[in-house]
Amino acid sequence: MSSLKRFFKDTIIYGVAAVLPRAINILLTKLHTEKLESAKFAENTWYFVFAAYFIAFLTFGLETAFFRFFSKEKEKGKIVSTSFITLIASTLLFLVVLLTFNNQLSQLLGFDNPLHLKILTFVTAFDLLVVIPYAYLRVTNRPIKFAFYRISNIIIYAFFNLFFLWFIPYAIKNGISLPSSIIEFYQSTPTVVFIFIANLIASFVTFLMLLPSMFKFGFGFDKKILLRMLAYGIPIMIGGLAYTTNENLDKLLLGDMIGKDQMGIYAACYKLGVFMTLYITAFKLGAEPYFFNQSDKANSKQNYAKILTWFTIIGAFFMLFVVVYIDFLASFIIADEYFGALAIVPIILLANLLLGVYNNLSVWYKLTDKTKYGMYFSVIGALITIVLNLVFIPKYGFMASAWATLIAYGSMTLLSYYYGKKYYQVPYKIKKVLLYIILSFGLSVVSYYQFKSNYYISTIFVLVFISFIYFNEKNEIKTIFRK
Repeated sequence: MSSLKRFFKDTIIYGVAAVLPRAINILLTKLHTEKLESAKFAENTWYFVFAAYFIAFLTFGLETAFFRFFSKEKEKGKIVSTSFITLIASTLLFLVVLLTFNNQLSQLLGFDNPLHLKILTFVTAFDLLVVIPYAYLRVTNRPIKFAFYRISNIIIYAFFNLFFLWFIPYAIKNGISLPSSIIEFYQSTPTVVFIFIANLIASFVTFLMLLPSMFKFGFGFDKKILLRMLAYGIPIMIGGLAYTTNENLDKLLLGDMIGKDQMGIYAACYKLGVFMTLYITAFKLGAEPYFFNQSDKANSKQNYAKILTWFTIIGAFFMLFVVVYIDFLASFIIADEYFGALAIVPIILLANLLLGVYNNLSVWYKLTDKTKYGMYFSVIGALITIVLNLVFIPKYGFMASAWATLIAYGSMTLLSYYYGKKYYQVPYKIKKVLLYIILSFGLSVVSYYQFKSNYYISTIFVLVFISFIYFNEKNEIKTIFRK
């Protein structure tokens, strides 16, 4: 099996590991929006925003550094154990600080209840401790095991969401016998807290499942290796924080500037953009270790170029598909009262597609150890997000946030492409990439504003796009599927 075919095979498995959990999460959004008012859904969003910030900060960029150093260092055991011990130490410090100052930090960070931050603290700790075990499975080409743990996590999370938010109220309403302690706990606890508890249980069980593999890593610690990994990873961490800002600051600002009701509606419709996020995540899980492992191969750059082209083709198809069937898909994911922000979806899908292109292009600064450029690009994107949101939210509401996301990711993509040509020339077919993006977005806009809910015309648009792909790529398609 060629390295490129192996990449596509592993990416499909990683795709299942990424898509199935997110798909279940999307379906849970329907349950959450039915059980929570928009202001309470905003609290749920607030919780997961800070979860993303904590993870981005406390991993110190060591996950990407792990892939880089594991692929080129001879003493691979030291890379694993040094990374793992470092995250154990940072996790323990995080727990001590957050639990000691829980009440003060809850107020400072805007949590409505100190319990929310306390639960988040433990969830973050368990999630941090499985970062290296997950990374080790990816770098050693064990996608099936990786998928098993990821899918198990979301199944547990979904089960307890259904148990707390659907089964208990159903049982109480229909007179099904339950222990009095469960009924009292349910009636005295805000609904949104049950989502956080489900998250905690899932993270804890996943940690227990991966715990045996952690003892295989050993406890060798090399300070010199750590310093080199941190020098590589800290810019990645800063870039990760900036990316988290691009993804989440709009929700925080909307909640402060125009109210939690509008923020909740925006956050719910933003979930529809997750179809593209699923695809990007699946790709990234397979691509990151592949890029590092193949960097010394003779045809690596040609493969990188081919991967970008096909990533864009498939991503552009997803964008068009989601937009033309948007009302149908939205009805499965969010409650009707949240439909007011559906107009952001085409913009968010395009923004996420450009983010995926940016992730492809980022290979150049990761392979040349110039990760500071990734930090620069992400910080610039974050600044664009902050400025555009602050200036335009008061006038245009949540539509300003959607456009700010698109402009930020578009700017980052252009910058990465420009500097990539200088430091690590890859023969990308940029004209073809742009053609597919423009055609897909153009058809999406026409479908949304002229033929919304007209599924006959929408289906014709999808078939036109598929035909365009086939006639332009038929030789390449035959090559890919040729045994």
